[in-house]
Amino acid sequence: MSEVKIAAETRSEFGKGAARRIRRDNKVPGVLYGRGSDPIHLTLPGHELLLALRTSNVLISLDIDGKTNELAIPKSVQRDPIKGYLEHVDLQLVKRGEQVNVEIYVHTEGELAPGAYLLEHVLNALPVEAEATHIPESVTVSIEGLAAGDSVLAKDIPLPKGTKLAVEEDTVVLQVLAAQAEESEGETAEGDAAAEA
Repeated sequence: MSEVKIAAETRSEFGKGAARRIRRDNKVPGVLYGRGSDPIHLTLPGHELLLALRTSNVLISLDIDGKTNELAIPKSVQRDPIKGYLEHVDLQLVKRGEQVNVEIYVHTEGELAPGAYLLEHVLNALPVEAEATHIPESVTVSIEGLAAGDSVLAKDIPLPKGTKLAVEEDTVVLQVLAAQAEESEGETAEGDAAAEA
C-alpha cells in the first residue's frame, strides 16, 4: 500500500462561496474526522490529491499547517458529474496498527467455461477489515471454467495476510448467468400463427 504526503491547511470559511473560491485556486475543500475528535476543515492541493486518489484506499500523510502530521484514508470523494474535477473529500483519521473497515476491488482472471455465459459482479468491492497501513488495493479471484449457476462466495476469495472479511462468508460476490437468447422475429410470428390456429 502506498503512502502519499500532502500538505494541507486548516480553513475557517464555509459554504458554497468559500468552496468555489478554494476550487478556483486549484484546491479542494475537505473534512478530516475520526477517533472521537472534532472534525477539522481543510484545504488540500487539488493536483496532488487527484494523483493520490488514483490509488484505491491510499494512505495519506497530512502535514497540517506545517504543525501536525496525521494519517488518513479517503472515505468519501465528490466529483463534478460533468467535468470530473474534485469538489470535496472526506478523510478518516487512522493510526498505525489500527484496524479499519474498507472496500477493496475484486479483479477476475481466467475464462468462463465455453458457452453463452455472463459474469455478474454482485459486489464490485469487497468489504474487509485491515490494518490501516497495510490495506490491500485489490484482490484477484479465478473464474476459470465457471458455468451458469456457479458463484464465488466471499469466503472463496484469497485475502492477504492480516486482512479479514467484513461481510458474511456466504455473501455472493460473483455469479455466472446463462445469456438469454433473443427470439428472432420469424420464430415469434410463427409461434403467434400456431397459437391462433
